[in-house]
Amino acid sequence: MLLCMSNLLQTMAGSGVVVTFAHMELADPDIARGFADCVHGGATDVIVFPYMLSPGRHSTTDIPRMVSEAARSFPHVTFSVTPAFGVHEKLAELILDRAGIEVVTSVDGAEADRCWDPDCSEKLCGDACRAKTARQTALPGGKS
Repeated sequence: MLLCMSNLLQTMAGSGVVVTFAHMELADPDIARGFADCVHGGATDVIVFPYMLSPGRHSTTDIPRMVSEAARSFPHVTFSVTPAFGVHEKLAELILDRAGIEVVTSVDGAEADRCWDPDCSEKLCGDACRAKTARQTALPGGKS
């Protein structure tokens, strides 16, 4: 499935972006090979997206460590690792669509950038918390 998603993303992103996929473990290509494939494809800035629904040890610790190790072979390349999917209105729309349920109330813009935890802790989603990201982006100077 990662190959299919990679091909879809490549089509949507266009030829100016290099899209590859990699597995953390148990299958090929591994993260080191995926990183190298991006660089050999012309990438000078690699953005790694852990294709996981929620933040956990793999997406917050293991994958960033593995990417950092892979990047050592390419000191001229910058890189970052994004948070996992987290809570996002587009995922909610997809879940409702797959369940055959119509969206009654669309959520977008500032309303989507809120904490959906009833206690508004901004902790349940970790780095994938859009409320925290939106607040940091709104700070003078951008993200902190």
